[in-house]
Amino acid sequence: MKKDNGQSLSHVQLNSLLQKGSLSRRSLLKMLSAGAVLSSGIIGFPELAIAESAPLKGGKMRAAMSNSSATDTLDPAKANNSADYTRQFMFYNALTEIDDQLVAKPALASSVHSDDGISWQITLRPGVSFHHGKSLTADDVVWSLARHKDPAVASNVFALAQQFKTISAVNPQQVSIVLEGANFDLPLMLALPSFLIVPANTTDFSKGIGTGPFVCQTFVPGMHTIGTRNPDYWKPGLPHLDQLELLGVSDQAARVNGLMSGDLHICSAISPGYARQLNASGGQCKILESKSGMYTDLIIRTDTAPGSNPDFVMAMKYLQPREMMVKTALQGYGTVANDTPVPPWHPLYNADLKPRPVDTDKARFYLKKAGMEGARVEVITAPTLDGAIEGGLMMQNIAQQAGLNLNVRRVPYEGYWSAHWMKDPVGYGSINPRPTLDLSFSQFYLSGSANNESKWKNPQFDQLVVAARGVQDPVKRKQMYDDMQTLIYDHCGTLIPMFVSSLDGYSSKVQGLKAWPAGMMMGYRFHENVWLSA
Repeated sequence: MKKDNGQSLSHVQLNSLLQKGSLSRRSLLKMLSAGAVLSSGIIGFPELAIAESAPLKGGKMRAAMSNSSATDTLDPAKANNSADYTRQFMFYNALTEIDDQLVAKPALASSVHSDDGISWQITLRPGVSFHHGKSLTADDVVWSLARHKDPAVASNVFALAQQFKTISAVNPQQVSIVLEGANFDLPLMLALPSFLIVPANTTDFSKGIGTGPFVCQTFVPGMHTIGTRNPDYWKPGLPHLDQLELLGVSDQAARVNGLMSGDLHICSAISPGYARQLNASGGQCKILESKSGMYTDLIIRTDTAPGSNPDFVMAMKYLQPREMMVKTALQGYGTVANDTPVPPWHPLYNADLKPRPVDTDKARFYLKKAGMEGARVEVITAPTLDGAIEGGLMMQNIAQQAGLNLNVRRVPYEGYWSAHWMKDPVGYGSINPRPTLDLSFSQFYLSGSANNESKWKNPQFDQLVVAARGVQDPVKRKQMYDDMQTLIYDHCGTLIPMFVSSLDGYSSKVQGLKAWPAGMMMGYRFHENVWLSA
């Protein structure tokens, strides 16, 4: 790496600066913008042990999420970010929920059973009531699930919901679901935030009427949400808090400052640089790291130039600074990825697909095949996408050596998901973890999915996704998922250089937190599990 004065900065010096806290994220970005070439390793930070005490009842907690806009919603069909998920889990429950081992556990359903993976029998938990006093019945479940099949609803899980052939009430406490094809992952699928249960025929979602741990008092999109403890919650003893105020604070500095000043108790989406600052607070604030399948990805649309040329896509795969992004942009809070959405610790991970190293010679070869030597390509990115700005600038520097001129353009985060995500020919995205590979593949890679980020279409992949759902044999299932990952690795325009650890900042007064691989903030359900110490 070169400092601004052109002098070489050694590996030892760089580590020293980081340990002393004198190399900020701003300094790193400044060096990258100046065209510095990275080669130094940066040490990570150890996980902090979380001390716990006996749960205390009462108290008001203020939490901040990084997402905030006028499109904030309490409609499960419209939820598309971590703030929406967290807000909706305050007020609603699903039929099942995912524990810290990624296992589906009963929630509003006391049992979910099938012998063939096609016909499913769901028995509802007795004695559950909605916030307005109505008892939960099978009709509520049928309506909540079936609405996602209606194109007019424009649900984010419309493609997933097409798996439901029929949904019917057997009696007030039992629901029958018949699928178009076998899917033994249905219990995990039913735990998704989109499939939260609301009263039948709900059209006004602004009141947040559900069966969840909190009752909605205030919901102002783009600002805040206030919930008070549900005294009739079906989980005995929960929640511990009397009130939770959930704020949308897109500016990370404001979230961190609010935490350190005591105005906030917990906040999501902390960067590694700010994590160091919170760790140095003398125990006043702490960091919760959760290893997960969350990733930042470079999306190259394959239905338009330049991504419609597969040689250009392959060249870009050899320009990904994977290890440098983990060591520098994430400062160790992440894991190198191989362009598939399957993390290395997953039991279905294809270990034969090694992460491609930076190779400017191979990149130049593919650029020449694509007729793009010396071409100019714009890459769109935005703040709060973990490591995306740093990764884009690193890639820009490396691409110059391969004869490609990349221009990294930063745009405001406000409106990024509606105006840029999946719309720009080349740009960054960020995907929260999914509990199963089928859900990840079905939502972001199937040809017909609305959220197929790179518009990649592969009939063989589509067939494998559907067929694997009905396979119980672990050896056959593993081979099928290996084949699907190989197709993504070789042909897809969605490039995944790294998995990002979820970092949540919290006050030492917050108790009951634990790492949760299903997503940030304890799988978006921290609020029903935490309490405030005296």
